[in-house]
Amino acid sequence: MGILGLSKLIADLAPQAIRESEIKHFFGRKVAIDASMCLYQFLIAVRSEGAQLATANGDPTSHLMGMFYRTIRLLENGIKPVYVFDGKPPDLKSVELAKRASRREEAEKALKVATEAGDVAEIEKFNRRLVRVTKEHNREAKELLHLMGVPFVEAPCEAEAQCAALVKAGKVYATATEDMDALTFGSSKLLRYLTYSEARKMPVKEFSYDKLLQLLELTSSEFIDLCILLGCDYCESIKGIGPKRAIELITSYRDIETILENIDPKKYTIPENWNYKVARELFISPEVADASSIELKWSEPDEEGLVKFLCGDRQFNEDRVRAGAKKILKSKNAQTQVRLESFFKVLPSTLSGDRKRKADEVKKSSNNKKQKGNSSGRRPK
Repeated sequence: MGILGLSKLIADLAPQAIRESEIKHFFGRKVAIDASMCLYQFLIAVRSEGAQLATANGDPTSHLMGMFYRTIRLLENGIKPVYVFDGKPPDLKSVELAKRASRREEAEKALKVATEAGDVAEIEKFNRRLVRVTKEHNREAKELLHLMGVPFVEAPCEAEAQCAALVKAGKVYATATEDMDALTFGSSKLLRYLTYSEARKMPVKEFSYDKLLQLLELTSSEFIDLCILLGCDYCESIKGIGPKRAIELITSYRDIETILENIDPKKYTIPENWNYKVARELFISPEVADASSIELKWSEPDEEGLVKFLCGDRQFNEDRVRAGAKKILKSKNAQTQVRLESFFKVLPSTLSGDRKRKADEVKKSSNNKKQKGNSSGRRPK
């Protein structure tokens, strides 16, 4: 879920904190990507005749197809991706996970009704709602990334928190995810729509954390409290407080404790045993691996390993897989070449400055000779 309504709130109140760019704008950037979010997108979007791509045994391969070709697209655009996988969810998230399980049960019942009625549109809708990323999907994705020479990180807890930690440590430029809570964890840059297909024609949206705080006139702790009021995965929100009211309250009272002292409990229903303090602490000090000790390395792809892994039972086209491996290698060599050239490139402004200085020196020397000749009483030739 992320943070409910945060992207719209930023667009309305701090649009200068958002910049839209083409994917090529991020050439040379290292980016931490929320792997589970990507796999979920691929399982839903990558389909053939309305059904997920699958092996001869019926096991899905849509996630592998999406991961393989979208990663190649990022590499071809000069982006160096590192995928971050979720670990164990925090205990406080159990309420949200229970809600999701309940919604799945409702979707399963609705799917059964739609199937019996032969309603194709409803069947498709509820099938999508039942899609979830499994441990096997994650395991296969990690194996694929290893063969592609692309690094990945296994977070001890939330992937977005680990991505934010990598950004803070200077290991990567930004976090790429659709969940806005990467900002709540303090990622200085958040990229949305980076892993979308080109067919969707969506520009990449880059959110600046520092600009956001400046424009909203909030500290990082006040921003965290705002996100909790909007609605997050870790605790319920106060009934009756929407995005507009939430920002008004934070601006007026600066923290949740003072807000609770000043709002009418008859008008706004405060959840019983509200765990907002624990939620706040999870955002301030999340469980993450030490980002400074994580080494990120992009290596050459294992072409034969990719063919063995993706072809055969998984039914990928061998020629396309080999072509993909060559694209990965080409993009790696191209990035290395560009980096080498950047050390020797002379800027036009510097070059023109040198020419101007030389011209001035020649002119000054000529004037000095004329003045010397005049002072000796000689007629200049």
